[in-house]
Amino acid sequence: MSRIGKKPITLPQGVTATVEDNIITVKGPKGSLDFQFRSEMTVNLDENGLVVERPSESKEHRAIHGTTRALINNMVVGVSEGFRKELKMIGVGYRAQLQGNKLVLSAGYSHPVEMEIPEGLTVEVPKNTLINISGIDKQLVGEFSANIRGVRPPEPYLGKGIRYVNEHVRRKEGKTAK
Repeated sequence: MSRIGKKPITLPQGVTATVEDNIITVKGPKGSLDFQFRSEMTVNLDENGLVVERPSESKEHRAIHGTTRALINNMVVGVSEGFRKELKMIGVGYRAQLQGNKLVLSAGYSHPVEMEIPEGLTVEVPKNTLINISGIDKQLVGEFSANIRGVRPPEPYLGKGIRYVNEHVRRKEGKTAK
Protein backbone atom coordinates (compact mmCIF):
# COMPACT_ATOMS: atom_id res chain seq x y z
CA MET A 1 0.00 0.00 0.00
CA SER A 2 1.17 3.54 -0.69
CA ARG A 3 2.91 4.94 2.37
CA ILE A 4 2.01 8.47 1.38
CA GLY A 5 -1.54 7.60 0.38
CA LYS A 6 -2.49 5.86 3.62
CA LYS A 7 -1.39 8.72 5.90
CA PRO A 8 -4.39 10.73 7.15
CA ILE A 9 -4.47 14.46 6.40
CA THR A 10 -4.92 16.40 9.64
CA LEU A 11 -6.93 19.59 9.36
CA PRO A 12 -5.42 22.52 11.31
CA GLN A 13 -7.51 24.87 13.43
CA GLY A 14 -9.78 27.01 11.24
CA VAL A 15 -9.67 24.73 8.18
CA THR A 16 -12.80 22.91 7.02
CA ALA A 17 -13.25 20.40 4.23
CA THR A 18 -16.36 19.21 2.43
CA VAL A 19 -16.62 16.32 -0.02
CA GLU A 20 -19.44 16.14 -2.59
CA ASP A 21 -19.35 13.43 -5.26
CA ASN A 22 -15.72 13.61 -6.41
CA ILE A 23 -15.09 17.30 -5.63
CA ILE A 24 -13.38 18.37 -2.41
CA THR A 25 -13.54 21.96 -1.15
CA VAL A 26 -11.08 23.14 1.48
CA LYS A 27 -11.70 26.48 3.21
CA GLY A 28 -9.31 28.23 5.54
CA PRO A 29 -8.19 31.65 6.76
CA LYS A 30 -6.34 32.45 3.51
CA GLY A 31 -9.08 31.38 1.09
CA SER A 32 -10.80 28.44 -0.52
CA LEU A 33 -9.66 25.79 -3.02
CA ASP A 34 -11.54 23.14 -5.01
CA PHE A 35 -10.18 19.92 -6.48
CA GLN A 36 -11.89 17.30 -8.61
CA PHE A 37 -10.26 13.96 -7.85
CA ARG A 38 -10.67 10.73 -9.78
CA SER A 39 -14.05 9.05 -9.29
CA GLU A 40 -12.43 5.73 -8.34
CA MET A 41 -10.83 7.25 -5.24
CA THR A 42 -12.86 7.86 -2.09
CA VAL A 43 -12.12 10.62 0.41
CA ASN A 44 -13.59 10.14 3.89
CA LEU A 45 -13.84 12.82 6.54
CA ASP A 46 -13.50 11.55 10.11
CA GLU A 47 -12.31 12.81 13.51
CA ASN A 48 -8.62 12.35 12.54
CA GLY A 49 -9.01 14.35 9.33
CA LEU A 50 -9.21 13.28 5.70
CA VAL A 51 -8.38 9.77 4.53
CA VAL A 52 -7.94 8.83 0.85
CA GLU A 53 -8.75 5.22 -0.07
CA ARG A 54 -8.42 3.29 -3.31
CA PRO A 55 -10.72 0.55 -4.59
CA SER A 56 -8.14 -2.03 -5.69
CA GLU A 57 -4.45 -2.89 -5.84
CA SER A 58 -4.16 -2.31 -9.60
CA LYS A 59 -1.11 -0.41 -10.82
CA GLU A 60 -3.19 2.57 -11.96
CA HIS A 61 -5.00 2.90 -8.62
CA ARG A 62 -1.77 2.55 -6.66
CA ALA A 63 -0.18 5.26 -8.81
CA ILE A 64 -2.97 7.81 -8.34
CA HIS A 65 -3.56 7.07 -4.62
CA GLY A 66 -0.52 8.93 -3.25
CA THR A 67 -0.87 11.72 -5.80
CA THR A 68 -4.46 12.43 -4.77
CA ARG A 69 -3.50 12.51 -1.09
CA ALA A 70 -0.53 14.84 -1.78
CA LEU A 71 -2.65 17.27 -3.82
CA ILE A 72 -5.31 17.45 -1.10
CA ASN A 73 -2.62 17.94 1.56
CA ASN A 74 -1.15 20.82 -0.50
CA MET A 75 -4.59 22.41 -0.57
CA VAL A 76 -4.86 22.18 3.24
CA VAL A 77 -1.37 23.69 3.70
CA GLY A 78 -2.15 26.40 1.13
CA VAL A 79 -5.35 27.67 2.76
CA SER A 80 -3.79 27.59 6.24
CA GLU A 81 -0.19 28.80 5.66
CA GLY A 82 0.20 29.59 1.96
CA PHE A 83 3.17 29.01 -0.35
CA ARG A 84 6.03 31.37 -1.18
CA LYS A 85 8.87 31.47 -3.71
CA GLU A 86 11.68 34.02 -3.84
CA LEU A 87 13.69 34.79 -6.96
CA LYS A 88 16.75 37.00 -7.37
CA MET A 89 18.19 38.55 -10.48
CA ILE A 90 21.96 38.58 -10.93
CA GLY A 91 23.51 40.61 -13.72
CA VAL A 92 24.38 44.16 -14.69
CA GLY A 93 21.18 46.07 -15.47
CA TYR A 94 18.89 43.19 -14.47
CA ARG A 95 15.89 44.51 -12.53
CA ALA A 96 12.20 43.95 -11.94
CA GLN A 97 9.33 46.31 -11.25
CA LEU A 98 5.58 46.14 -10.83
CA GLN A 99 3.31 48.14 -13.13
CA GLY A 100 -0.29 47.57 -12.10
CA ASN A 101 -1.08 43.90 -12.72
CA LYS A 102 2.12 43.27 -14.69
CA LEU A 103 5.63 42.32 -13.71
CA VAL A 104 8.17 44.06 -15.95
CA LEU A 105 11.60 42.42 -16.18
CA SER A 106 14.72 43.96 -17.64
CA ALA A 107 16.88 40.90 -18.17
CA GLY A 108 19.49 41.87 -20.74
CA TYR A 109 17.26 41.81 -23.79
CA SER A 110 16.70 44.75 -26.12
CA HIS A 111 13.16 45.09 -24.76
CA PRO A 112 11.58 44.70 -21.30
CA VAL A 113 9.66 41.46 -20.72
CA GLU A 114 6.12 42.01 -19.39
CA MET A 115 4.38 39.17 -17.56
CA GLU A 116 0.72 39.23 -16.53
CA ILE A 117 0.32 38.26 -12.86
CA PRO A 118 -2.24 35.43 -12.54
CA GLU A 119 -5.28 35.94 -10.34
CA GLY A 120 -4.76 34.49 -6.87
CA LEU A 121 -1.06 35.36 -6.64
CA THR A 122 0.64 38.18 -4.79
CA VAL A 123 3.89 39.46 -6.28
CA GLU A 124 6.15 41.84 -4.36
CA VAL A 125 9.38 43.50 -5.46
CA PRO A 126 11.12 44.65 -2.23
CA LYS A 127 14.37 45.42 -4.11
CA ASN A 128 14.68 45.83 -7.84
CA THR A 129 16.59 42.53 -8.03
CA LEU A 130 14.38 40.48 -5.67
CA ILE A 131 10.93 39.04 -6.51
CA ASN A 132 8.60 37.43 -3.92
CA ILE A 133 5.67 35.32 -5.15
CA SER A 134 3.05 34.05 -2.71
CA GLY A 135 -0.36 32.42 -2.93
CA ILE A 136 -2.51 29.55 -1.71
CA ASP A 137 -2.22 27.32 -4.81
CA LYS A 138 1.15 25.50 -4.83
CA GLN A 139 0.93 24.63 -8.51
CA LEU A 140 0.17 28.22 -9.55
CA VAL A 141 2.99 29.69 -7.41
CA GLY A 142 5.49 27.17 -8.76
CA GLU A 143 4.45 27.55 -12.38
CA PHE A 144 4.57 31.36 -12.36
CA SER A 145 7.95 31.42 -10.62
CA ALA A 146 9.29 28.88 -13.16
CA ASN A 147 8.01 31.09 -16.00
CA ILE A 148 9.83 34.08 -14.51
CA ARG A 149 13.02 32.02 -14.12
CA GLY A 150 12.62 30.85 -17.73
CA VAL A 151 12.93 34.41 -19.02
CA ARG A 152 16.68 34.26 -18.29
CA PRO A 153 17.82 31.02 -16.62
CA PRO A 154 21.15 31.22 -14.76
CA GLU A 155 24.08 30.44 -17.00
CA PRO A 156 27.02 28.37 -15.71
CA TYR A 157 29.97 30.55 -16.75
CA LEU A 158 29.25 33.98 -15.23
CA GLY A 159 26.26 33.01 -13.07
CA LYS A 160 24.05 35.73 -14.55
CA GLY A 161 20.31 35.22 -14.79
CA ILE A 162 17.20 34.73 -12.66
CA ARG A 163 17.41 32.06 -9.96
CA TYR A 164 15.64 30.95 -6.81
CA VAL A 165 17.11 32.45 -3.64
CA ASN A 166 18.36 29.12 -2.26
CA GLU A 167 19.30 27.62 -5.66
CA HIS A 168 22.88 26.53 -6.22
CA VAL A 169 24.10 27.05 -9.78
CA ARG A 170 27.02 24.82 -10.69
CA ARG A 171 29.70 27.02 -12.21
CA LYS A 172 31.99 25.95 -15.05
CA GLU A 173 35.54 27.02 -15.65
CA GLY A 174 36.01 29.20 -18.70
CA LYS A 175 38.69 28.96 -21.36
CA THR A 176 42.25 29.17 -20.16
CA ALA A 177 44.86 31.28 -21.95
CA LYS A 178 47.99 29.52 -23.21
